Amino acid sequence: MRLRICFLVLLSVASAKSSLAEIRVPNALSEHAVLQRERPLHIWGWAAAGTRVTATLHGQSATAETDRLGHWSLYLRPEAAGGPYEMTLSGDGAPLVVRDLLIGDVWVASGQSNMEMPLKGFTAAAIKDSEKEIAAATNPQVRLLLVGKKSSELPLQDVSDGWTRCTPETAAKFSAIGYFFAREIAAREKVPIGVIDTSWGGTPIASWISMNSLGTDLALQPAFSYRASFSDQQETREALLATEAREKQQALQDGKPAPVVAWHPAEESWRPAGLYNGMIAPLRPLTVKGFLWYQGESDADMPRAATYGTFLRGLIRDWRTRFGQGDLPFLFVQISSYGSPQAFSTVRDHERRALDVAQTGMAVSLDVGLKGNIHPPDKQTVAARLALAARAVAYGEGVEHDGPLFRQATAEAQAVRVWFDHANGLTSKASSVSGFEIAGADHRFVPAEAKIDGSTVVVSAGSVEHPVYVRFGWASFVPETLYNKEGLPMSTFTSETD
Repeated sequence: MRLRICFLVLLSVASAKSSLAEIRVPNALSEHAVLQRERPLHIWGWAAAGTRVTATLHGQSATAETDRLGHWSLYLRPEAAGGPYEMTLSGDGAPLVVRDLLIGDVWVASGQSNMEMPLKGFTAAAIKDSEKEIAAATNPQVRLLLVGKKSSELPLQDVSDGWTRCTPETAAKFSAIGYFFAREIAAREKVPIGVIDTSWGGTPIASWISMNSLGTDLALQPAFSYRASFSDQQETREALLATEAREKQQALQDGKPAPVVAWHPAEESWRPAGLYNGMIAPLRPLTVKGFLWYQGESDADMPRAATYGTFLRGLIRDWRTRFGQGDLPFLFVQISSYGSPQAFSTVRDHERRALDVAQTGMAVSLDVGLKGNIHPPDKQTVAARLALAARAVAYGEGVEHDGPLFRQATAEAQAVRVWFDHANGLTSKASSVSGFEIAGADHRFVPAEAKIDGSTVVVSAGSVEHPVYVRFGWASFVPETLYNKEGLPMSTFTSETD
């Protein structure tokens, strides 16, 4: 009996040592992954302390030794686009072989529900031509990594799931915008494209910024007062949820329709830095091409909307700093037109102004929005505009990727002339030009008449004798906009600077 016990103990110890000696890599480097081309390839993972780990890929090798915590990190020389390849990782135990790796471009796609919205759509919101798009979603040049929703108090080292091939089954559950963008860029650039979908609907921007930035940048300090307000609102949350559940159950018993209740965000998803810690931090060591961002609806209430530009700039700066790869391209969608009492226009204008940050691009989506649904079905158009921005900003193509953007306003006799960049062939698809407002020095805006004059717009209103300010698309829902000759829409803007 004693011999048997000793044998089991020795077996257990041997098994534990074997487990410690095993080489592991994060899910960001799993089978089917895309590794970033033409940049040093960062490979990292875990093994027993003191283990010398050698990585071999496509005829080249590099070696690193684990630290006392069992972490190892090494770089391979840049590779051109290609594959599939196998990567072998060898050390003290059995080698680890990671198969079916492609070399191409890796994009991180993040934000809230309009980025999260999968190709199969939501229950109450469909994707345009969803069934047809899903059926055609087999694409060997595209790989997908869907990050599970996770909020954390501390930065995590790994995500829960790995990469997959792009098939109708995997694409159906993946960000529609991420998929359409990848499909477009893979076809244009003729290289493999990997997209990481790390998004969570109904979340504020502060949840996606690191605590390091939130805690050290005075301009981002409002994140904590916003959190305090949110916490106060949660005081009655449990009682409210219980009451709503009882009302739904009673309606079911009475054979009546379930009552419509307000949407309640998941508390953990509104923690400052919580989603950065759980869904962005594990990706930091990965070499990437750039970022895609679609968020802002959850910050469209005051006072959040008034500070959105500060937070968007903070997010861009934060992610570029944490990933440590220079001014990575950051492409974002200006939130869509939607019939909301909130300050959607303020958020849209802050997004427009953020284009003064280097290596950024914006896809305007005013003309695809719906008055009664915050989730527009036409994600193909939005993704195509993001892809245009990527071609110009990230790939250096000389393509027009901006719609008309406000440059300045100059006074004329009882009118204001508005000047734009990217406005060649300025035109309206409607019978008249609408959506413009002007104000005098008192900032009291009134609806105005507007007419296109070349690449400018002349705006006037009889009730404003000396107009000073002009704005466009300031309603939350904007039924019409203007376009340049490339068919790209004009952005919401205001000429106010104070």
